[in-house]
Amino acid sequence: MVELSCDVAVVGCGIAGLSAAVQAAESGAHVIILERAPITERGGNTRWTEALLRVTPEGDPLPDFADGYANSPGFHILPEFVSATASDYDSWTDLVKSAPFADPDVLDMFLSGVRPGIDWLKDHGVRTQDTIFPLVPPVPALTGIYGGGLALVDALCPAFEALGGKIVYETTATDLVRDDQGKVIGLCAEQGGERIEIRANAVVLASGGFEGNKEMMARYLGPSSKFLRPIARGGWYNKGEGIRMALDAGAAGAGDYTDCHREPVDPRSNMPEALVNAFPLGIVVNQNGERFMDEASSDPSFFQEGPCIAVSEQPGGVGYFIYDSRIDEVTGWRAAIRSDQPPIEADKLEELADKIGIPASALLETVHAFNLGCVDDPLDATTFDGRATHGVKPAKSNFARPLTTGPFGCYPMISGIVFTYGALKVNRNAQVIASSGNPIPGLYAAGETVGLIYGVYVAATSVLRGLVFGRAAGAHAASVAATRNDHPARIAFEEEVNS
Repeated sequence: MVELSCDVAVVGCGIAGLSAAVQAAESGAHVIILERAPITERGGNTRWTEALLRVTPEGDPLPDFADGYANSPGFHILPEFVSATASDYDSWTDLVKSAPFADPDVLDMFLSGVRPGIDWLKDHGVRTQDTIFPLVPPVPALTGIYGGGLALVDALCPAFEALGGKIVYETTATDLVRDDQGKVIGLCAEQGGERIEIRANAVVLASGGFEGNKEMMARYLGPSSKFLRPIARGGWYNKGEGIRMALDAGAAGAGDYTDCHREPVDPRSNMPEALVNAFPLGIVVNQNGERFMDEASSDPSFFQEGPCIAVSEQPGGVGYFIYDSRIDEVTGWRAAIRSDQPPIEADKLEELADKIGIPASALLETVHAFNLGCVDDPLDATTFDGRATHGVKPAKSNFARPLTTGPFGCYPMISGIVFTYGALKVNRNAQVIASSGNPIPGLYAAGETVGLIYGVYVAATSVLRGLVFGRAAGAHAASVAATRNDHPARIAFEEEVNS
């Protein structure tokens, strides 16, 4: 067995883990990061994300940032719990502190930490830019990280190592180590079949959600989760060990364990985020050749989530976005397709049905019924045009134009899972809260391992969640580690430095 020691051990090398590790190291702590992936794939989901930020170009949260979380803090929260949060946090009862909702104290910390976090990233050489996310109709430009999430990894890993930090790759954390008083004093891990024990004054769990763990997906998200696929390679490394270890140690769960953030992707592609976001411009049918959803709802919060849920509930968990040649009248529509695979095309609908393996008679009947309910006018895809079907079930609320002119095209689409929502309850210091309502001494969480989302995800805030909670965890963990001078890890570190 290999034995290591440090002040702060961080599990995960994405934006949450790196923010925690660099912040702790900058505070004078000796830090080790455990990363499940090899060095060439380090960074978890962060490595693959576009890293969109719901902030102004200066780095301040957009006005709808706070509203998005405040309006969906949980489900049927007991009114007395809500009332209790109007007072200072220390006066809250243990039930309120451990209750599964996004409490205002934590949301206040999140919001107030965004601008300082962006400034901190810029101090480390990270740049931002205006970024367009491809949707129909288009949405206003957002701020994003120049170079995407990989730029975050490439900036913060060298910064961490320059501070004396160590990253241990291809290593999976398996268990927390606790003393007789319940304090977390380290963790156990596995590397190539060999057991590693790390003694630490504090542990930060920044290991993502459980989208790469089919057992946990089935347990929490239900039968249709078998059709969900991580949207990028980094998601396969997120197997939920951090969440499981904390729950086994008595942590309170938070966030919606029955849901996740989804995006429609082309199942034929190996690309990260092989998006099929142009589907509002046509129809989507299932393997039986039947429509099953409103392809162009006017509710912008359901651009992706609602359709993806509907797709995953269909036979085989797949839908087929079908359009005719007149889609080319919509300028730039192909920007909403990010698959590297070509569309499936045919001159006639029955030929297209044969190519994609659905009953031709059923598809012809579906398209005929849909066409009868449409008005044949030019599309205005720059905004929700209100051009709805009439007498068609399910209705289509916008962009309803008949499919009449070949050749016809198709992109298959499945629900790609970006990240899970269910995770751990924390306080404003990112300390993991036990079911008792008290912090578990020495244990922190950041990023996807923090349970904060109930209902619809507030888009372009996941990188910010990792950044803000990571920095909070790293700063507090370093301050706690500095006060525990009798801890074996501190003694070993000092002996190493003095020698």
